[in-house]
Amino acid sequence: MPTTPMTTPDSAVAPDLPADGRSPVPAGAPEPAPFTHFPSGVLREALDGVPAPALAAFLDSWNDLPADEYLGTDRPYRFRRYGRFRLLDDGLEPLPHGTFLQDRAVNSLVGGVPRLFAPLHDAVAAGPALRAVVRAFRDRLPGPRHTVDTCGVHQIRVVALPDAEGDPAPEGIHQDGHSYVAQVLIRRDGVEGAQSRLYDLDRCEIHRALLTDPLESIVLDDRRVLHDVSPITSAPGAAIGVRDMLLVDFFASFDSTKEVAL
Repeated sequence: MPTTPMTTPDSAVAPDLPADGRSPVPAGAPEPAPFTHFPSGVLREALDGVPAPALAAFLDSWNDLPADEYLGTDRPYRFRRYGRFRLLDDGLEPLPHGTFLQDRAVNSLVGGVPRLFAPLHDAVAAGPALRAVVRAFRDRLPGPRHTVDTCGVHQIRVVALPDAEGDPAPEGIHQDGHSYVAQVLIRRDGVEGAQSRLYDLDRCEIHRALLTDPLESIVLDDRRVLHDVSPITSAPGAAIGVRDMLLVDFFASFDSTKEVAL
């Protein structure tokens, strides 16, 4: 499985950054690769110290996601919760719940529409599993992070039935409007499809992957690449197909386009 862009050698994986957020890459050196495709072992190691009951509760929380009411479809096929946090050296500080807002320039489907998703459960927001995941990715962002002090967390489930597919990215090829985005596979059961694809700013495909191993992930620089995911269908013989994802958006708190507090 590739772990870096198809056009970039393995050595281009972004190194851990020092506490001040400045990249250790010497002046004049090439930019880090705009994404990294991590095997599941990276998050498994990060979660190794999380008590088993807490980790089980974290993973089970995807079974209690309300329907996404903003798709405009007769049948709900996407379910989600959302929360946002200030990034601290020793953890996460929950921020007031608010609407999630993307610019029309990056989301042609629901851009400009303040979307109010159900909040994360308290046990998820305050739990050790989420802290461990966010810290692991914060230390592995594919570029400088000195302005990144806030994150948004999305729990998402997309389902498919034998007679109806589910679309993880109905907006098509797009950016999310953040600095960095981490995409984590939590569960894939009875599903076909869901190819994750990355593109350069000229919309030329630079990476394609099928996330199949729970906790396998892709972390991308949202300013330097676009992405999409192909629709899912239920596998032959499956009554329902389920694909659960955790998305973590990293951005600067002064960017007011991301959330509107209630």
